[in-house]
Amino acid sequence: MSAAETSPSGAPHVPVLLGSILATCAPITGTWLDGTFGAGGYARGLLEAGATKVIGVDRDPLAHQMAAPWAGDYGDRLELVEGTFSRLDDYGSDLDGVVLDLGVSSMQIDLAERGFSFMKDGPLDMRMSQQGESAADIVNTADEAELADILYHYGEERASRRIARAIVKARPLTTTKQLADIVESCLPRPKPGQSHPATRSFQALRIAVNNEYGELWQGLMAAERALKPGGQLAVVTFHSVEDRMVKRFMQARANKGGRANRYAPELDEDPAVFELVTRKAVGPDDDEIAMNPRARSARLRVARRTSAPAGAVEPKDLGMPQMTGGKRK
Repeated sequence: MSAAETSPSGAPHVPVLLGSILATCAPITGTWLDGTFGAGGYARGLLEAGATKVIGVDRDPLAHQMAAPWAGDYGDRLELVEGTFSRLDDYGSDLDGVVLDLGVSSMQIDLAERGFSFMKDGPLDMRMSQQGESAADIVNTADEAELADILYHYGEERASRRIARAIVKARPLTTTKQLADIVESCLPRPKPGQSHPATRSFQALRIAVNNEYGELWQGLMAAERALKPGGQLAVVTFHSVEDRMVKRFMQARANKGGRANRYAPELDEDPAVFELVTRKAVGPDDDEIAMNPRARSARLRVARRTSAPAGAVEPKDLGMPQMTGGKRK
């Protein structure tokens, strides 16, 4: 099995928690859908572990261009689809498994011209699909209250109002360095071992540009519809909001959410749609962190589909951030 793929910069791309996914979901059989195809690490791992077929979905055209030299090696066992995982049930049904890696791809971060990284100066873009509203559009047109909402709710940035005020005062902004410098000027100098001051703000804008929380909410429900009884849903998250949404979804659909009032009478519940495979999130071991520091914050949760009919979940029930003063939901 290939442990690492190559990013456009030539640096290795290591699929995070791949070994844990394969071990937790073993045996790997039948048809799987990789909803965040990226550099193809999960898809290759699943195929080489025993999957009959993998449907690889990614909205980034670059992912499909990069796969062209090797995808044919798997023949009709690998099917690539340019699309979003919120519509994954349009691309496959009666699936044996769905895997989602919610972290931004290293191949996107590595390219300065994509505008994802505060460490590389480039245009303020951040669009995974390379279409639609960019980070520059949001930064230069949103009012101060909406910018503060985005930074606070999507990036958990406590200094959101101060940063939003500085952004509005300094615009127009066109490059990642300009934005990073403004954010850095609003925050204390980081202590050794702390993340760059712009980390949370860049995360927030990326999430807003790509509607990542809305995609996750829709994608979880689409997976519920697409999986056959016994099929497994494996989701890798990289920060607390995403992990909370996945945790609440799996617990709610497995009827493990508990009662708000322990003295309230137990009510008849709908049949569980999932059963929990992992009771707690699975993190990387020391060896994986040493090999791939990006894995440090990764968390894996897995649930298995039952035969109960699919339903629906409201975003507020998953703890999905709701914009208050701004327009984004």
